[in-house]
Amino acid sequence: METSDAATYWDKVYAERPAPADPQPNARLVETVTALPPGDALDLGCGGGGDALWLASRGWRVTALDVSAVAATRLARLARTRGLSDRITAKQHDVRASLLGLRFDLVTAHYFHTPYGQDRAGILRSAAHLLRPGGRLLVVDHGSTAPWSWNQDPDVRYPTPQEVAALMRLSPAQWTVERADAPRRTAVGPDGRTAEVIDHVLLILRSE
Repeated sequence: METSDAATYWDKVYAERPAPADPQPNARLVETVTALPPGDALDLGCGGGGDALWLASRGWRVTALDVSAVAATRLARLARTRGLSDRITAKQHDVRASLLGLRFDLVTAHYFHTPYGQDRAGILRSAAHLLRPGGRLLVVDHGSTAPWSWNQDPDVRYPTPQEVAALMRLSPAQWTVERADAPRRTAVGPDGRTAEVIDHVLLILRSE
């Protein structure tokens, strides 16, 4: 699937959902970042915007990217209404494209799964190299299939955090895996249904 097809697909997904008035941050972001000092953050696949808004409300300067113009436009609108537009730059952007020249203290990628082909490990590796020394990459993936997921393939296999880290091929001399586990939580879907799901959480520190 080409970039234009991916944008069309995700625009349709978001357009068919009511725009959330109060999008909430992902639980793994909150538990990981609350104790960190604010800086510059990159939100890959910003979606409903809950993560970017939460980070900005805590003093972070956020570059929020999504292949969907619908998602990016909605987030920009929410940032303006909350007085956070000076801290959030929301863009429709193919995450496979270059972000050369930008540097961050945090890169976050939550549920960065898509139905179209992409070099996911390469994208995450490139994003990790945008971190300043002392910065962190937080990757939170699905570890199970929720009832509302777009992918209901019963044979789908979700890579472990350790496997995701290995595919990124980051030098252990510069990068330290601080967390790699699979906690459970109760999630709420777009239609209000709840289900127990598994998250695959990977947190990597850039030491130099």
